[in-house]
Amino acid sequence: MGPSAASPPFGEHHEELRESVGRFVEKEIVPHTDEWEEAREFPGDLFTRCGELGFLGLKFPAEYGGQGGDHLDDAVWVEELSRRGASGGVAAGLNAHSSIAMPPVFEFGDEWQRQRWVVPGIRGEKVGALGITEPGAGSDVASIRTMATKVEGGWVVNGSKTFITNGVRADFLVCACRTTEEGGHGGISFLVLESDMPGYEVTGKLEKLGWHSSDTGELAFEDVEVPETHLLGEENGGFALIMSNFAWERLLMAIGAVGAMDHLIEKAITYTKERHAFGRPVADFQATRHRLAEMATTAAASRTLTVDTLRRFHEGEDVTREVSMAKLFTQRALVEIADDTVQLFGGWGYMREYQVERALRDARLGPIGGGTDEIMKEIIGKTMGL
Repeated sequence: MGPSAASPPFGEHHEELRESVGRFVEKEIVPHTDEWEEAREFPGDLFTRCGELGFLGLKFPAEYGGQGGDHLDDAVWVEELSRRGASGGVAAGLNAHSSIAMPPVFEFGDEWQRQRWVVPGIRGEKVGALGITEPGAGSDVASIRTMATKVEGGWVVNGSKTFITNGVRADFLVCACRTTEEGGHGGISFLVLESDMPGYEVTGKLEKLGWHSSDTGELAFEDVEVPETHLLGEENGGFALIMSNFAWERLLMAIGAVGAMDHLIEKAITYTKERHAFGRPVADFQATRHRLAEMATTAAASRTLTVDTLRRFHEGEDVTREVSMAKLFTQRALVEIADDTVQLFGGWGYMREYQVERALRDARLGPIGGGTDEIMKEIIGKTMGL
């Protein structure tokens, strides 16, 4: 059910990467899924292991310890994590670091900042997180209240963040702060906070419906002194960074969803062929075949939309509308396919050896995280002149 070999925009190199990632996931991640889900986190040495194998630095230049690839390499990594059966929590934690927290530091940071956070991040020696969401501001980014007050030599930060993936274990936080008293988009800046700074506190580890093996933190900042060298990009220019990061984050969510759909459909086909009811395989029932046909059609439509958007993104087009469409369509589609899979498995879908109920729980964040369905529809509507 997976991607056809070397289908555009991918080449033979990417197919080799798929196999490498797949072997790693099946051998070193999948066997530990239950253990890590129950522990509510995966071990920190998984970051260093992924760093050793080059997976955290796929799209970063070789001079920083990366593999010198591009967004397509990162897309393969994200898709194969899901397609080969990594839990949503593991995929979220690894990608929040390598694909969400580190890229803005590399893109908007100076050489000192790259050496301080990106280089050890590629090795998995430092773990990063992105801090935008607050108790009173989620999709409405302009409403963030965490305040960075300018002082001699830097800033003093006060405020809080919540629902931060990797928030409990992060060594550095790419943190959206308000740097003017006025509201709106214009007064937002990004500062890189380090977890050992006095006044930086992890106030809670959140229990969630899904993504159990990822640590999701609540953070508080009380008079955290941040040096001026930790300003990422231009002062009061943070909204552009947010928008730049959101495009790739949302596209990655679509790519991961496509991989997860393929994984679930493969499981459903195998199970319905093996499981018998009323003296014959479940797959022999017309209702089963029709449901699987609908699932496969939805997955194919999701893949077509997502890969076309990825190709356009890779070629430098403005894909604001297409990314929003891909994110909107694939997240809801994955929830539906996961729900259909649980229905096909019946009560057995809740047995540990099948893990399809976990896939349904993991999928439910998709229509919320990275921009809600409602926000995606607003963006699409505006690009249509509405």
